[in-house]
Amino acid sequence: MFFRRKERLRKEYDEKLFVQLNRFKEHWQQEKLLLEKSFDPSEEVICQAKIAEAKYIFLLREAKHRKISLKR
Repeated sequence: MFFRRKERLRKEYDEKLFVQLNRFKEHWQQEKLLLEKSFDPSEEVICQAKIAEAKYIFLLREAKHRKISLKR
């Protein structure tokens, strides 16, 4: 019984991680596009783009560690 609950929790949190991963990927791509379209981007815009990239990469590594497939 305990193992079923553990598996169900794992699937639930894997699904949440997958949703967050997609959301952060879209956010990072938007920041990158904004940076590319700027003539003279400010330091704040550059930092926001780097932070968005770092968050996405962190979640991507966590997904790889948990062996979650992105093809859902």
